[in-house]
Amino acid sequence: MPTILIIKLSSLGDIIHTFPALTDAGKALSDVKFDWVVEEGFSEVVRWHPLVNRVIPISLRRWRKSLGKSFLSGEFTRFLQQLRAQSYNCVIDAQGLLKSALVTCLARGPRCGYAAQATREPLAAWFYQQRYVTPPLQEAHAIVRVRSLFAKALGYEVPAELPDAGIIIKPAPAIAPYVLLLHGTTWATKFWPVEYWGQLAQLITAAGIAVKVPFSNDKELMVAKTIQQKAPLVEILPKLPLNEMAQVVSGARAIVAVDTGLGHLAAALKIPTISLYGPTDPKRTGTLAVDQQHMSAQLPCMPCLHNTCAYAPDAVPFPACMAQLTPERVWERLQKMGFAAS
Repeated sequence: MPTILIIKLSSLGDIIHTFPALTDAGKALSDVKFDWVVEEGFSEVVRWHPLVNRVIPISLRRWRKSLGKSFLSGEFTRFLQQLRAQSYNCVIDAQGLLKSALVTCLARGPRCGYAAQATREPLAAWFYQQRYVTPPLQEAHAIVRVRSLFAKALGYEVPAELPDAGIIIKPAPAIAPYVLLLHGTTWATKFWPVEYWGQLAQLITAAGIAVKVPFSNDKELMVAKTIQQKAPLVEILPKLPLNEMAQVVSGARAIVAVDTGLGHLAAALKIPTISLYGPTDPKRTGTLAVDQQHMSAQLPCMPCLHNTCAYAPDAVPFPACMAQLTPERVWERLQKMGFAAS
């Protein structure tokens, strides 16, 4: 049985973008299994794919804060023992960054990764024994690129059909169909104005449709409460671990999301989703599956790929690119997807 080691440390969206490549490999290669090195906070996520055999957590984010303590405690030594416990048929760096390339060098097995011209940090390519040219970073979707990398490294053709993440997550129990509003994201320029979320929730609940809103930190809780003030029938979910949040995503009738990892999870689970884009390019990192709708404005600065706005830094509402996507336009699109009042 061939066993492949994947190095893909984070983030949620990047991990989900890798799942279709595992599904492709599983169809092309009999009995293939994957081990996966991933940041400890995402250990449960990679286990969602049935071909993942062993998860090797790494704590680079935490170690960077106290390198001496990490080494003296023996934590890094224990990680290295897990990583080198077996020799692999192939070690694939699916991230293409210097930090992931360095981890690749610690593993036992032929090191494979993107060619220098195909990755964000070209120096990473020097650490691989086999380098593969994939569709261009600036033009191709991340899923397309990682599917191509796996196919070339493992010796099969990329299937022509739409990507299949290959994951099935049991939906959380629900009394009635609901729309899930995924408002949380890390970049200020990716946020959809909070007043817009409130107006959209008001339009949805006025049509007799339930709305659920999650949060993962205090800032997101404040946004959720503001949405609920505008639309009192909105249900604010409790703070949930990723496994439980995935069940809520799986049970949604439809989702409206900004560019966030949970939006990519919705696509992986084939949940009808409207995704709102401002500074990022949906052609490169947008949701990619059936029943996915992308909405973006038309400004000369788009996509800027920055978490600060130089085009209209004082715009109200902020950011200017997201503010062009009005709640009425999103509600109209949601209705066209077949989501009528219950």
